[in-house]
Formats: sequence, structure tokens, C-alpha cells
Amino acid sequence: MLGTMKRVMLFVLTNILVIAAVSFLIQLLGLKPYLDSRGIDYMSLLIFCGLFGFVGSFISLQISRWSAKRAMNIQLIDPDKPGSSTEREIVDMVRSLCTRNGLRTLPEIGIYESPELNAFATGPSADRSLLAISSGLINRMDKNALDAVVGHEVAHIANGDMVTMTLVQGVVNTFVMFLARVLAFFIENAMRGNRDNRRGGGLGFWGQYMLIQLLQTVLMLLASPLIYFYSRRREYAADASSAKTTGRENMIAALQTLKKYTQIEDNRAPALSTFKINGRGQGLVAMLYASHPPLDARIEALKNLR
Repeated sequence: MLGTMKRVMLFVLTNILVIAAVSFLIQLLGLKPYLDSRGIDYMSLLIFCGLFGFVGSFISLQISRWSAKRAMNIQLIDPDKPGSSTEREIVDMVRSLCTRNGLRTLPEIGIYESPELNAFATGPSADRSLLAISSGLINRMDKNALDAVVGHEVAHIANGDMVTMTLVQGVVNTFVMFLARVLAFFIENAMRGNRDNRRGGGLGFWGQYMLIQLLQTVLMLLASPLIYFYSRRREYAADASSAKTTGRENMIAALQTLKKYTQIEDNRAPALSTFKINGRGQGLVAMLYASHPPLDARIEALKNLR
């Protein structure tokens, strides 16, 4: 119950910040309404949708560390004063991998209690990132495999994958909002024309709102496979990067261990699933909406790595 309340509060807070930020930018830019008596001003509509599409994505990214800590109850490790030998090993591991990946700033490092074998990285930049590891991963993986998993997450940070995925999401959000409103406008006009012949009216404010929401949902379902396709490519790249820095056999062993415990799931923060090392998806439909490739495919890719 408490976890659900946290997610609801984070969702509400994010939306309040998005609306406030977009409203400020609209006023600052002097943006005019995109609908008037002459029809649609497509440029105004595109700017409006771009503001909502990108501002929403980037605000979510900016607060991602803060929200992840609260959603997953992550306990941060003080890199200068680790509380245990395990914490010291993890800090040394992350520090070494950051150096090998050319990162000058150590990410925040945290552990969260979960039986799930997983880890994730998030944050708005390489200098302001968070790397979190589940207790299940620490307890069930040997040191070499754990090193490979951490190397995978450090690769995400070094490659700027969080920002890249946010940009991809922003582009998709923008065009989904744009197309939904254009389609709604023409559907409304067509329906109004038919109803005018029978002395009827249009959809009205709430009818238009519901139509736009329906169109956005359908269009997002159609567009999301593009986002997830790119996410899966990023996972292959992070696997390859970790294989080069920690050893291919270690990365393969890590993925094989993940396979053994794939039935153990922790769904407290669905928004972070794209950034975790272990994702799920079987079958054609599931694969279209899976943020990660199947573990067998990732293992095979590493075996063929040159």
C-alpha cells in the first residue's frame, strides 16, 4: 500500500512540474493557441506538443535519481566511508570501472533490498547519475559476474543512454500528441458536418478531450515498439562494452545467472524497467514492447562478439 502511494505521489508531482514548466515556457515564448476560426496553426501545434513531449521527458529524467531512491528505498553508500566490506568492494568495483570507461565522476552508489537479481543506472548526466544494485544480485552472483553487471550499468552511464532514451521518448511523445490533435480536428469537423445536416452539434469540449486521449493511446501503442527497439540496441551495446572491460566470459556468466532467477520480479518502479539489466519478454507481441532482448539472444550476441 505504501509503495502504491509513493508511485501515485511521484506521478502527481511529475505532472504538476510538467504543467508548471510548460505553462511558463508558453508564456515566455508568447505562443498563440493552435486552434482558431481559420483552423489549425500547425507550427504552433508542433511547438506546443514539443514542449509537452520533451519537457515531460526531461523533468522525469531530472528527478529520476530522487524518485528511484524513494520508490526502491535505496540506501546510498558513502564512497569515502563504506559501512561494510561488501560495500567497500562495490565502491572499488564501480570506481575501477568508471576509470576504465573514461568517467571522471563517481555515480551515487546504492543498494536496495529485493530478491530480484537486478541493477540499474539512471540520472540526467554522467556527472549526476545513480547506480543501484539489488541485494538479490549481490547475494546470488559471484564477484566476477557482479563485476560484469556493474560494468554493464557503468557503460549505460558512459554512453549517455539515459539522455538518449529521453530524447527518443521526447520525439515520440511530440509526434503522438501532434498527430492525435490533427486527427481529432478532422474527425470533429467531419462529425460536425454530418450533424449540422441533421441540426446537431460537435463533440463538445469533453468529447474532444476523450477523443484526443483515445487517439494518443492508440498512436502511442503503435509508436512504442520504436522506443523499445532502440532500447534493446542499447542493451546489446552495454553488454559488449562490459564484455570488453570485464571479460566476455564474465558477462556471459552473469546473463546465465540471471536466466536461473528470471521468475523473481520486483515491480515497484515500472518506469525504471528500461534502465535495469534484466528485462523480460517472450513471444512476438511481448518482444515488440520489451525494453531488453531475450537473455539467450544477448548471450548468443556475446559469443559472436569480435
